[in-house]
Amino acid sequence: MHTLPAIAPERLPALLAAMPKAELHIHIEGSLEPEMIFALARRNGAALPYDGVEALRRAYAFSDLQSFLDIYYAGASVLLHEQDFYDLASAYLARAATDNVVHAEIFFDPQTHTARGVSMGTVVRGLHRACVDARAEFGISATLIMSFLRHLSEEDAFATLEQAMPFLDCIIGVGLDSSELGHPPEKFARVFERCRRLGLHVVAHAGEEGPPAYIWGALDVLRAERIDHGVQAVHDAALMRRLAQDRIPLTVCPLSNQKLCVFPDLSRHNLVQLLGAGLVATVNSDDPAYFGGYINDNLIRTFAALAVLTAQNAWQLARNSFEASFVTDADKRVWHQRLDECFERHAARG
Repeated sequence: MHTLPAIAPERLPALLAAMPKAELHIHIEGSLEPEMIFALARRNGAALPYDGVEALRRAYAFSDLQSFLDIYYAGASVLLHEQDFYDLASAYLARAATDNVVHAEIFFDPQTHTARGVSMGTVVRGLHRACVDARAEFGISATLIMSFLRHLSEEDAFATLEQAMPFLDCIIGVGLDSSELGHPPEKFARVFERCRRLGLHVVAHAGEEGPPAYIWGALDVLRAERIDHGVQAVHDAALMRRLAQDRIPLTVCPLSNQKLCVFPDLSRHNLVQLLGAGLVATVNSDDPAYFGGYINDNLIRTFAALAVLTAQNAWQLARNSFEASFVTDADKRVWHQRLDECFERHAARG
């Protein structure tokens, strides 16, 4: 364990906000703020079943994952043109940069859009162009992970992969998201095998609402390099040992877990248990427009709710985010140095 200089507890919120970090679990459609939804609806002549921004915000009272997804897909219906996807990603990346995110690996759900007649090229070109421009404009690197919707068939996933073939130079990996219960990872074994042969990284949502068996399936059948959420792993001691020994990262999303009733409140979140077991846990925002906070909001509110978390844990979470990212070792070394320098500056302030 890296020995850190002493940092007073009252300085933790400022430290959490200032430290460099990577965000590895962000659905770009889930960063679509109500104001942008209505702006795009006006621009594209799209109708919405809400009277205005506040009426839409009031609908963000979710009882589970499915109740959120119903509104999530309705909001995405305003995304029609390449510029819409560019504007969406640019807005997120600008916001992430203010939270000192140095790298983001962004999920996108092409089936949400192709089912409405929006082409794969329209989606990918808009998002990728925003990622390229963000490096110069905001000083943040960003890459794309294409997620398959698990409530649809594997045949639909294969069709989506075929549509993405001309754009694979813009995509670093594939993931699995949407309704978890009743849709185990094994359902997508063949398409993930094809993706691995194409050289794509593999991640998968597992163990958010689903049981530990879904995490085992993601690891052993899909051969996932990273588990998105994974908080149900604590119910299986052998799985916890496997995750720790193999350094399989978990992209944990505390405010999402609270909002979707995975945990009744943040004070009962199991992040402390995950870190204590030596897991490569990270903190991320998931769908920040819907769950009430971007990455710094997640960190600051979680540390406030889990009072035992310290500056050492903050450093470890940031370090874990770099370890878990799909970037070069050279990039990781640069970010490690920046992280240590950030902690030294904050320690010097008392």
